Amino acid sequence: PGTTCALVGGSGSGKSTAVALVERFYDPDAGAVLLDGVDVRRLQLRWLRQRVGLVGQEPTLFDGTIAQNIAYGKPDATPEQIEEAARSSNAHGFISAFPDGYGTRVGQGGGQLSGGQKQRVAIARAILKNPPVLLLDEATSALDNESERVVQAALDALLATQKRTTIVIAHRLSTIRTADKIAVVGQGRVLEEGSHNQLMRKGGHYHALVTAKSNA
Repeated sequence: PGTTCALVGGSGSGKSTAVALVERFYDPDAGAVLLDGVDVRRLQLRWLRQRVGLVGQEPTLFDGTIAQNIAYGKPDATPEQIEEAARSSNAHGFISAFPDGYGTRVGQGGGQLSGGQKQRVAIARAILKNPPVLLLDEATSALDNESERVVQAALDALLATQKRTTIVIAHRLSTIRTADKIAVVGQGRVLEEGSHNQLMRKGGHYHALVTAKSNA
């Protein structure tokens, strides 16, 4: 508990599958996913998902207002709490620029917002929900460099709000160097694990990935 674990590996290696198993979008054919030592299949699904926050590559927004989308994980949130979460996620500035502010409708799937804006709304939602388990599934991979910088700062703020268990999937390895543990996965298996420094000294799969990215 309270640690940040990053999953890295090539496309199709099983990284996003691991996130889906934690949320019980489906169950494993063999083995088990444990939460505090308890098989998640023994937990009530609603209870489990109330305690897990997910920020993915394509955030899920519904055709309501920005405020409603931020408050989705905490329906009883006050306007002040919603705004505080938006400030923490670097979203308050662009929200305030809209004529209707937090009452702006985002459109189906958040179609009225840019990719970076949608991500910051999703991060504000996660900050407001304040879950004990946070899943970040390539949350910045679809963004341009400037949007990624702003969203990454919002993610850093989210991770700093409290010591929580966090699983990070990142396509840019520079964003996960400070993780407590990094696991390299391939073909559905963990190939090696350790901190950034440990894995770099080992000179194995992770070292090869970092070197390849640096030379790209």
